[in-house]
Amino acid sequence: MSPEHPPGLDLDRLRGLLDAERPGLVGGPLSGRLIEGGRSNLTYAVSDGAATWVVRRPPLGHVLATAHDMKREHRVLSALHPTAVPVPRPVLLCEDESVLGAPFYVMDFVAGTPYRTADQLAPLGPERTREAVLSLVDTLVELHAVDPAEVGLADFGRPEGFLERQLRRWGKQLTASRGRELPGIDELHALLGGHLPTSPAPTVVHGDYRLDNVLIGADDQIKAILDWEMSTLGDPLTDLGLLVMYCTPLGMPDSPVSTTAEAPGHPAPAELVERYAARSGRDVAALSWYTAFAWFKLAVILEGIHYRYTLGQTVGHGFDRIGDLVPVFIQHGLATLRSGLQEG
Repeated sequence: MSPEHPPGLDLDRLRGLLDAERPGLVGGPLSGRLIEGGRSNLTYAVSDGAATWVVRRPPLGHVLATAHDMKREHRVLSALHPTAVPVPRPVLLCEDESVLGAPFYVMDFVAGTPYRTADQLAPLGPERTREAVLSLVDTLVELHAVDPAEVGLADFGRPEGFLERQLRRWGKQLTASRGRELPGIDELHALLGGHLPTSPAPTVVHGDYRLDNVLIGADDQIKAILDWEMSTLGDPLTDLGLLVMYCTPLGMPDSPVSTTAEAPGHPAPAELVERYAARSGRDVAALSWYTAFAWFKLAVILEGIHYRYTLGQTVGHGFDRIGDLVPVFIQHGLATLRSGLQEG
């Protein structure tokens, strides 16, 4: 009886490739299943009954530009795996689209839990929750300590003008998804543009660093950082600002956006920033700008989802409430930036 083939994953062709490229790796018939929760790329768990691997590929019907993501993700994993940064071991990259219909890569499966909500963290209890979140900061420090040139990533991005380009990019995204009045968002965008900080030395930046993009092991330590599709060389404080934003309570019960900040024992954002500064040695005086930028970026992303919802282009539950979050994110962004400017 042949194992089921999930959409986008031809197990026979995959087995043939693995046998040719990594002889002896696979010991028995392959079975596969789609892992839910990925953002844009598809992720599958594949097993021969004894060992398990993970396959990452672009979504079905992908456009050519996303094919590049696979090579970039595989490259950053390959570069970071020998370092102290916990990432899955890459097995192979396949750019031959005749195998699965798109470029893809294979990596080792890492056991662990991606905690997405305060309710999921609650069973750990306050002390273990605190340790898990603090280890998130410590691991980010390890990532930002990697010398890009030493691991072959000197040309992985364009750090010059990084913040200006980011702000311009998300401003364009906002223009593309404007379907209603959003009080305060133009003011926030203008304030961010008028007070750009001077970036520290560039590092490898994850681009979407938060608790549900890492796997936490039974010992409450981070076993792997996942979802590297936004990674580049840039300003490391953008990662910290985004993490601080995700660790700030929204004050909205049943929020459709994942947040763990309300979990008992969760450290306050100020403690996370202090820990990062102490361990990394970086100046975090301008962090309010980076956190405000994170609020702006997420407001734009959520408005894009809301806009597609109003056009009937989204499928699934919870999209009807996304639009209510956007003004909350705008106000958080304005309050954060104004507070930082007053202190400065």
